[in-house]
Amino acid sequence: MGLVNSRDEVKDFLRTRRARLTPEQAGLTAFSSNRRVPGLKRSEVADLAGVSVEYYAQLERGNLAGVSDSVLDALARALQLDEAERTHLGDLARTAAPASRVRRKSTAGQVRPGIQRLLDLMGEAVPVIVNNGRLDLVATNTLGAALFAPVDATPRPAGALANHARFTFLDDRARDFWIDWGRAATDAVAQLRTEAGRDPFDRQLTDLVGELSTRSLEFRTRWAAHDVRLHRTGRKRLRHPVVGDLHLDYEVLDLPADPGLTLITFTSPAGSPDQDALRLLASWAATHHAGAITHERRA
Repeated sequence: MGLVNSRDEVKDFLRTRRARLTPEQAGLTAFSSNRRVPGLKRSEVADLAGVSVEYYAQLERGNLAGVSDSVLDALARALQLDEAERTHLGDLARTAAPASRVRRKSTAGQVRPGIQRLLDLMGEAVPVIVNNGRLDLVATNTLGAALFAPVDATPRPAGALANHARFTFLDDRARDFWIDWGRAATDAVAQLRTEAGRDPFDRQLTDLVGELSTRSLEFRTRWAAHDVRLHRTGRKRLRHPVVGDLHLDYEVLDLPADPGLTLITFTSPAGSPDQDALRLLASWAATHHAGAITHERRA
């Protein structure tokens, strides 16, 4: 059975998107201040999308099989979905089709030798990691390993890779490591939810979500929100146990020859304190094993 290949997933996604949108935001006139439902009514979404109320009700009951791209586009406009949400809605429609029940090849858990050489050739100045869609830490260069050593140190099931979501929700050190833990937690869940829409038959993802749901109320709450996110570029703010606070810009690059894997680089402006901290971390990593990090602090 799939992780999200169900009517309930479609129903909950459409319902939560409808509930967050007010009539005013949708350009409608609120006829009453004591509306019985949060956000828009089904009839209002149907009008905005140009479909019948009966047809929209069928969609919100979870039946997206055979829905045309034009209807999906109309729904996305009516519900004011962002790019990640539009993509997720398309994934849900794709997985509703009978052909989708053929399982995809599992997301890779390792990189090809050529990719590892590329990581190593990026040298000591740039931390680089490779993640899969489950947020497993698949590969690193030396500086990337040092930067995310706390993630690698998190206890995990036998045979499992280090995982950013498991670290964030199940390791107490994460609340010190992430300067804005709440944002890191929300982003991690949104990325997992996005991946679940792409590949609802990923058994390892199902197991990870089950583990986190069982052990973390914070995870369960965020998972129930059905938020999704595309991970492309931004800034990570973290407090490293060796060099202290770091504010690093990241870029996410898909690896077309290795579907499901992304290469992520972390940089800082030349001459900034963050660049100095990365140099210090590189110096430390050259003489210490990343897994042996102590709670030293930069003075």
